[in-house]
Amino acid sequence: MHKFENFLQENLPTSDSIHPTYEKALGEMLIAGGKRFRPALLLGVVAAYNKLMLDGARHAAYSVELLHTYSLIHDDLPAMDDSPLRRGKPTLHVTYDEVTAILVGDALNTYSFEILSNAPFSDYTRVKLIRELATNGGLNGMVLGQAIDCYFENLPLSIEDVKILHINKTAKLIAASLKMGAIIVGREELGEKLYDFGIKLGLLFQIQDDILDVTQSSQEAGKLTRNDRDKNSFVTLIGLDKSMKEANILADGLQEELNDFDECLQKELSPLLRKYISRHK
Repeated sequence: MHKFENFLQENLPTSDSIHPTYEKALGEMLIAGGKRFRPALLLGVVAAYNKLMLDGARHAAYSVELLHTYSLIHDDLPAMDDSPLRRGKPTLHVTYDEVTAILVGDALNTYSFEILSNAPFSDYTRVKLIRELATNGGLNGMVLGQAIDCYFENLPLSIEDVKILHINKTAKLIAASLKMGAIIVGREELGEKLYDFGIKLGLLFQIQDDILDVTQSSQEAGKLTRNDRDKNSFVTLIGLDKSMKEANILADGLQEELNDFDECLQKELSPLLRKYISRHK
């Protein structure tokens, strides 16, 4: 992923503002690091079928990372999770102020689509990618999940409703990352299969996050932990042991599906997914 990191550094958001901290704040959470899981999934699919398209695909991978980073900035705001730590660094509303954090999130959201609109693909492909990112990151995806999460804080949901919450809040952007990779290489039928796989992967990712929230320190996780007691997390609702069992069932099923992918796709995705499929253990 070092080439993606270089691309990110070379394309950090800039502005002509006279604001003393706005431009610095725009890139702060981006260069703070993170797992880069979603970009890695997208680039892995592209690498499996057409490595010559990787340079162009980094635009799409970056757009996903921009949208994801905006969501983290807003998720940490006092009106939502009120978290002081993200990616091992103080959150933007702590470093600067709440207004700056809100506006930087807004800027990264829209910048993600600016980057994607300038990607070196055909107009057809660009429109497909923009639609995919907007659909899964917006009002019927990640934003809907966040709205449900915030509204039902302190109001326990059924486990099936919690899955709906997290499919929207977390899983859809992960699924979209895989599907966008398939769109880039012209394998849209595979994209649908990868999208379904990504929904299950995203659900596992969230259960793992809930497990790690109670088993890791804030320093280990790079964000505030033990902060989900009032939220509809899997651990809060069904306990740690049952959450571990749920995660293991999902992980085993995903590993079986991964083993059924063609050899090229397995080669690119397996090293990444092996690491994350079992990260709760």
